[in-house]
Amino acid sequence: MDRDRLEENLLDTLGDGRARQILAEIVRRPASVSELTERLNLSRATIYRRVEKLHKHGLVEERTLVADGGNHYSEYRSDFGGTIVSLEDDGYEVRVVQDSDVLEQR
Repeated sequence: MDRDRLEENLLDTLGDGRARQILAEIVRRPASVSELTERLNLSRATIYRRVEKLHKHGLVEERTLVADGGNHYSEYRSDFGGTIVSLEDDGYEVRVVQDSDVLEQR
């Protein structure tokens, strides 16, 4: 997929209210899909679809953990700090800012 299409897909994902709600919750505190379902009162399918899109754009990271009973589950985390959209002569550029980027600039 070309860069313009990737940037457009990223903006579409961030334009989705539920995706933003999920991202904000993950930034506050890492969570599994089950935890997000309880905290946000959204269906598992809705959360899985949005988390997949967020992960595809590098906005969330997935880690596999092992529960006490030996079962595996995924926990999602993020240090998303924001996006910068710059208008250019031939279009626009989208840059994702991580909290770690902001800390390095201080």
